[in-house]
Amino acid sequence: MSVKNQVLKALEENKGTALSGEAMAEEFGVSRAAIHKAIKSLREEGYLIEAGTNKGYRLALESDLLSAQGISAHLTESLKSLPFHVYKTIDSTNNAAKNLALEGAPHGTTVLAFHQSQGKGRLGRTFISPANTGIYMSVLLTPSMDMSQSVLITTAASVAVARAIEKVCGASPSIKWVNDIYVKGKKVCGILTEAMTDFESGQIQHLILGIGINCSVEGFPQELLEVAGALEGDFSKNQLAAEVLNQLMPLMDHLEERTFIQDYRRYSMVLGKNITVYKGGYSETAQGRAARVLDIDQNGGLVVLYSSGERETLSTGEISIRI
Repeated sequence: MSVKNQVLKALEENKGTALSGEAMAEEFGVSRAAIHKAIKSLREEGYLIEAGTNKGYRLALESDLLSAQGISAHLTESLKSLPFHVYKTIDSTNNAAKNLALEGAPHGTTVLAFHQSQGKGRLGRTFISPANTGIYMSVLLTPSMDMSQSVLITTAASVAVARAIEKVCGASPSIKWVNDIYVKGKKVCGILTEAMTDFESGQIQHLILGIGINCSVEGFPQELLEVAGALEGDFSKNQLAAEVLNQLMPLMDHLEERTFIQDYRRYSMVLGKNITVYKGGYSETAQGRAARVLDIDQNGGLVVLYSSGERETLSTGEISIRI
């Protein structure tokens, strides 16, 4: 680990507390000049590091740039060894995670970015990802299942994000089936799963779980502001990203137990509601079918009753709903 990363790790783990430059130099086996150079470089990257005579260096509480060191400081002990790749700007964290999968990256490898130039949304849409306004992350998973069960991962991920937002931000999230997170009636998070499968067996080799959380709507197009919202309040993006992983990874390791389904129902904003179902995805010209949501089954499927009296269980794919 470079001196700069060692210094950042120490500052993040002791955020708000002054650390002696001399003590860090001794601990890392480097000179005071190397510590000073690392501090200078971190400040140039945007970290708010305060310094005072005989007081040492202190990472300001309001400093909140995403970093592997900042996230690791809030991870449970069993997850601290997860590999992280953090970029200032990238086309898509999902694309980067796919490339890492092809290179043999392990389960749990996580890619984060300050900014995405080509963020991906569901059904081929674009996910708006302005610089430093959100958490854009993709997690590489290697589940043992076929495509018919992949809806479980999306469902579990939605619960993990909702739990993390509730815990870190103190907000009251709700889930619009299948994978959009809302707070105060506006969408604050989108989740996209992309599978890499074995053609012959149909088994999932790798699954890329993309999560985009809005922490600000600054820079969003005006037409999106009617539906897009952001998390409010004083919270750390590093802590929120870490808590998503703290909640997500145990669920992925015990997916078949379906312990998250009850929470998925609890967070649901569609249970008991009248909706319109669009197969093939929503568009201004698409013909939808009126239905009432009866339940969410143990696989995360949406059980609906159409106005015609027909009952159906919807799974993910080319399906959109409108309340």
